[in-house]
Amino acid sequence: MSTDAPAPRHAATRSPEPSRLPWVALLARLVLGGVWIAAGAAKVTALDESVRAVRAYRLLPDLAAQIVGAGLPLVEIVLGLLLVVGLGVRASAVVSALLMAAFVVGIASAWARGLRIDCGCFGSGGELAAGEDPAYGWELARDGALLLLALFLAARPPGRLALDGFLATRKETI
Repeated sequence: MSTDAPAPRHAATRSPEPSRLPWVALLARLVLGGVWIAAGAAKVTALDESVRAVRAYRLLPDLAAQIVGAGLPLVEIVLGLLLVVGLGVRASAVVSALLMAAFVVGIASAWARGLRIDCGCFGSGGELAAGEDPAYGWELARDGALLLLALFLAARPPGRLALDGFLATRKETI
């Protein structure tokens, strides 16, 4: 007598997605979103400093630096809130990845050109005072890691406790 029952799956062959990846996505959303909120909140009440930080990179014409410096804090806060609550995760992650890539290029460019600036990522920014050294290596590592989180979120479902998931299940029941 033969049985056609499938062989039992061993723990080693199971994909971690059903149990772990949604939680990893939640953690990635909270980390990236929290960083965006902290960065934007640190700059939103000091827009002159934010504009000065963007100008210090010497990559944009003055008018563009003013627009970017004044608008970036609000964009960061909105991206952070969207990621934390899990609404529009994939789009927010794509925008996050593009911004992080721009930040990596900007910091690497400043380093390569010998500029001595504070990145302005969490407020202040601009030319460093005499005796202060830039932290380009740390800034590139941090922004590179955040870029990887954004790319992960752009490629994955929104994860646990996301409004995107809640809205999708609600839409299916209607």
